[in-house]
Amino acid sequence: MAASDSLTAARSMICERIAELEARMPRLAPLTISKKMDAIRSMAAEHGLAALEGLADYAAHHAMMPGHALATRACMEHMGEALGSDSQRDRETILDALAVRLH
Repeated sequence: MAASDSLTAARSMICERIAELEARMPRLAPLTISKKMDAIRSMAAEHGLAALEGLADYAAHHAMMPGHALATRACMEHMGEALGSDSQRDRETILDALAVRLH
């Protein structure tokens, strides 16, 4: 399998996990959300998706904090954008935008 095919397959698999998490999120405990975000982060890191890795890491940590619903929802709104990028610059841009929005 070519590298681009592998990355396309990984993005598709991650997209499915994000969609499943988004659909189930209202019924999930914060610890479960955090674990699922960490699994997404791990997959993103494995495939060099820096923006998604950073966003999922941020979401995993914030899922355990007070006000987690707002932070998690904001993170989910940026998942598609992060999934489409593998740029370190995009990672910082997305995390900066999220910080401004939440604080």
